[in-house]
Amino acid sequence: MVISNLLKFGIQFALLLAFMGFYFLQGASIHPNAKMLLTPLLLLMMAALGLGGGIIISALTVKYRDLQVLISFGVQLMMYATPIIYPLSLVHSKYRWLVLANPMSPIVETFRFAFLGSGIFDPWHLAYSLAATCAILCIGVLLFNHVERSFMDTV
Repeated sequence: MVISNLLKFGIQFALLLAFMGFYFLQGASIHPNAKMLLTPLLLLMMAALGLGGGIIISALTVKYRDLQVLISFGVQLMMYATPIIYPLSLVHSKYRWLVLANPMSPIVETFRFAFLGSGIFDPWHLAYSLAATCAILCIGVLLFNHVERSFMDTV
């Protein structure tokens, strides 16, 4: 499954690079830079954040079944709380800290900065995201190990 998804990602990434090259030759304002070398780290951070969050959710939904409905709603809200469809620079500086509290925001902004040359890149924000990702992953593993003993009794 992992190899299949990595192959799919490789094809999609090649298409992204091809479209970026096409638009760059057309004169679009795309300025890729050396931060593209952070791509493996950013992908690893996204995977760890997803794994940690998924482990936490799976451990909690065994006992609290109705949490699944809340999670699907929460994921949609988190998408709007992450600067995916809008750049972080559009967020008023007074509320920017709130968007940056989401550990996914610095990752998305670093991708935007690395591949498009626009956006906000701050190594401290990325370090915060890495620390939050590690914390979420550790909490997820600890919670799963704690709940694992009673999985069969609950299910």
